Amino acid sequence: MSLDLRGLTPAPVTPFTRDGEVDFAAIKKLGSWLGGIDGVKGLVVLGHAGEGTFMTSDEQRRVIEAFVESVKGEIPIIAGITREGDHIAAEEAKRAVEAGASAGLVYPSHGWLRFGYQEGAPQERYRRIHEESGLPLILFQYPDNTKATYNLQTQLDIAAQPGVFAMKNGVRNMKRWDTEIPVIRAEHPDLQILTCHDEYLLHTMFDVDGALVGYGCIAPEPLIELIKAGKAKDYAKARELHDRLLPVTKNVYHRGSHMEGTVALKWALVARGILDHATVRSPLRPLAEGADREIAAAMKQAGLA
Repeated sequence: MSLDLRGLTPAPVTPFTRDGEVDFAAIKKLGSWLGGIDGVKGLVVLGHAGEGTFMTSDEQRRVIEAFVESVKGEIPIIAGITREGDHIAAEEAKRAVEAGASAGLVYPSHGWLRFGYQEGAPQERYRRIHEESGLPLILFQYPDNTKATYNLQTQLDIAAQPGVFAMKNGVRNMKRWDTEIPVIRAEHPDLQILTCHDEYLLHTMFDVDGALVGYGCIAPEPLIELIKAGKAKDYAKARELHDRLLPVTKNVYHRGSHMEGTVALKWALVARGILDHATVRSPLRPLAEGADREIAAAMKQAGLA
């Protein structure tokens, strides 16, 4: 429970070889680069950006191990816990512990996205995963336009449970953000609050301890500065950084589907010279013709090529 994520916690992509297998050499390069940047507090693997739900259990284990090795134990590796039922999610968390993960980011049961959740079910999910695995957990608040978003009382209940030390908040409703975050802060002052609003970073940066974002794996340096500006309440500096990054934000996160962001992140890493190509797994698809050049141009404009 001593994990400190008060800063930038990138959620890196998972590199694949051109024939679709996990590229462990590329993981070593990506992880060691991110882990060597002052201000990066940890890495969250096997989430949406990491295509974790597209992998077998054995691949997930090996990806965690590879990222742990890549950072030489100097920062924590946090695993996405995504399985549908509570029991198999707890089993997933146990495997993550065995692979070297220091914490878990708990996704909602994905059936809730369509049907919603029964009262008390999210609290039970976190309780069972922590009790059965011993893994410290991060509360994941989904967007307001899904049925898997947690109401304020549910968030407060989960935050009060043993093992929950941080929140990744991506509600994407600024009315809820502005009214709920102060209440959560007041009732749970030790809870580390991390924004995951890749496309709304400026608005949310002044209320948080840090950021847990896929964006962090392509632009860690300016995002670390943006977090510092937010904590200092330096709006002018934060706005300057936001405007510098806006071409990248538009080319990565303002596409037709947020899922395209994962593909775009890989092209941005190609532009930075970290990856050689942008291979993804189905059901992700390649971006439209010319998107790679647009992303490279945006990265260059932001000083990140």
